[in-house]
Amino acid sequence: MSQENKAIVLLSGGLDSTTTLAVAQSQGFNCYALSFSYGQRHDAELNAAKKIATLLSVVEHKIFDIDLSVFKGSALTDHSIDVPLAHSQSQDIPITYVPARNTVFLSIALAWAEVLKINDIFIGVNAVDYSGYPDCRGEYIKAYECMANLATKAGVEGNKLSIHTPLIDLSKAEIIKLGSTLGVDYSYTVSCYAADAQGKACGNCDSCHFRKQGFKEAGIADPTLYI
Repeated sequence: MSQENKAIVLLSGGLDSTTTLAVAQSQGFNCYALSFSYGQRHDAELNAAKKIATLLSVVEHKIFDIDLSVFKGSALTDHSIDVPLAHSQSQDIPITYVPARNTVFLSIALAWAEVLKINDIFIGVNAVDYSGYPDCRGEYIKAYECMANLATKAGVEGNKLSIHTPLIDLSKAEIIKLGSTLGVDYSYTVSCYAADAQGKACGNCDSCHFRKQGFKEAGIADPTLYI
């Protein structure tokens, strides 16, 4: 298997990352899925990632343990902070933002890519229907890609790394339509910031809001189980 048809895909178990995996596979990539146990509030999304990796027959699925909850500062990693209701935040960047999360995740993916001699990394960031996180913007991804090619042996030797963001300019409805055409079964995905142990969604957080609105606008039945 040559490095040209291999890719690492960041897989959270949510709607966007699952669609991204399906897109990468549709483009002919043999995919290596990378998920993170980072001290998040629940394991439901991670459990979903395990099922999805199996269902979509990835080459390998790694779950990397890194405890970002030691720093706290986010409603997703600090149980003393309540997950806010959708659009209830007064600040531009909501308290559900996890400081430097995508930078950390991409750095781990970059390290694995070098070991596997892979030049392509896929991440399901989106800058349309999203909560306003700074590390989901196109300019951030471009800057990270530039840094990655300066910082690695592969990059210095001319094996350029590319970070693919196929969903970045799509609305949630467009993402759902795209995934549906690729055969994604969204009933397996979990996107809620405050899902219960069975993966049922709260229906009230930002992520639930964008997900529900996306299915409605796409004209596709929402398979999400709500508490």
